[in-house]
Amino acid sequence: MPIYSVKTTASQERTVADMLAEKEMPEIQAVIAPDQLTSYVMVEATDGTVFERILDEIPHANGVIQGGDGPAESPFSEVEHFLSPTPDVEGIAEGDIVELIAGPFKGEKARVQRIDEGKDQVTVELYEATVPIPVTVRGDQIRVLDSEER
Repeated sequence: MPIYSVKTTASQERTVADMLAEKEMPEIQAVIAPDQLTSYVMVEATDGTVFERILDEIPHANGVIQGGDGPAESPFSEVEHFLSPTPDVEGIAEGDIVELIAGPFKGEKARVQRIDEGKDQVTVELYEATVPIPVTVRGDQIRVLDSEER
């Protein structure tokens, strides 16, 4: 089934996706608004021309990306990478200097000691602690400041 790209107003992708999903039209099979894609919503629909008429009723939807003779169809391979989540610990290595951005140690700097990709957790050792205590935090609670791989 073809996938169409819908141009939206910036920061309104989720709103447009929700409105399309609520339409419950038989032409629309699936809607995705990936965080990595700004100002676009991907829609799986049976018929592009009928789908274009549906968009006229939805605010912040600025139309379907056009091809040579109508709405441009995107292959599934272009959308596939949006469907599998990437782990939060990706790009973090042991020895990296990080800053904790959430939790009780927010604002503290630490060095990565161990990474558990299965649980999406990182064990760090705080810099300014008098006694080195390993602290395990989720991967989304840290920000890399300096990486040894650079």
